[in-house]
Amino acid sequence: MTTKPQWQAAADAIDAARSILVVSHIAPDGDAIGSLLGIAQSLRARGKKVKAAIDDGVPAALGFVPGSESIRSALSAGDFDLLIAVDSSDLSRIGKAGAYGLENSGRAINLDHHPTNTRYGDIHLIVPDAVAAVEIVYDLLAYMGWDISTDVAIALLTGLVTDTQGFRISATNSRTLEIAQDLMQRGASLSQIMANTLNSRPYQEVELWKLVLPSVTLERGLIYATIRQCDIDRVGLKTMSDGGLVSYLVNVVQAKVSVVFKELPENQVEVGFRAKPGYDVASLALRLGGGGHTLASGCALDGTLQQARATVLPLARQVIAQGG
Repeated sequence: MTTKPQWQAAADAIDAARSILVVSHIAPDGDAIGSLLGIAQSLRARGKKVKAAIDDGVPAALGFVPGSESIRSALSAGDFDLLIAVDSSDLSRIGKAGAYGLENSGRAINLDHHPTNTRYGDIHLIVPDAVAAVEIVYDLLAYMGWDISTDVAIALLTGLVTDTQGFRISATNSRTLEIAQDLMQRGASLSQIMANTLNSRPYQEVELWKLVLPSVTLERGLIYATIRQCDIDRVGLKTMSDGGLVSYLVNVVQAKVSVVFKELPENQVEVGFRAKPGYDVASLALRLGGGGHTLASGCALDGTLQQARATVLPLARQVIAQGG
């Protein structure tokens, strides 16, 4: 199994392809949208025939990223020379659009920064040390000698800002800031991106928190909450976002690990994990069929909320007992 990023193989596949499908993960965040549009816009600028798709479409808060209107929320037709899946650690994350792409593409590039990546696809650009998938896209464009337009710079900086929580997470390093500086020099506005992402939220998320916060429980370092489907429907949210609740909860002084259970249609539960340094929730998510980073990960489970809590909470307590 090849462990090093296959830069030349990826460049050759992109050069040879005429029709390309770019996908990212369900419930997309800023890094998913930024990395997808960063590569898709660059490919279009070089005459490639490109389609971009994510099952859930683009969250309203990320609609400011240039090219976001080109992302489809469903895909059921077409054949492609190449599929590029970005920021998606496993096959379940790429959703129906990604699954269709895998079946109807000649080759597939797996571009990701999650250490739990299952290495699906034919060509791997997997860099666990990258702080965000957009960093890998940035390096791929540099490897191929392609210029970065202002629109692409905005997309890539959006991914950096959101995945580093405004350059505050421990993985942020000097190169992260060097890339951000370069993207700003190419026309991306850091202040505008911060205002549109970290400093902005729809009122429906506030309404959702009002309904959900009474469910918050803290037990010996483990803090968790539950979002029911009826709560999401009641406030009229059209995306699968929890409004950043799982990240908010881990900031509680007494908390070591936070968990948010979110009920989904079709008898499924999405589970988000966050941890303070010294605790590893990536291994927990991987054990449950998901993935992510040491301090931020998630998974989706079949069954009811009660079944998900019964499965996850004992394992989360083990993470706390083993960490620190």
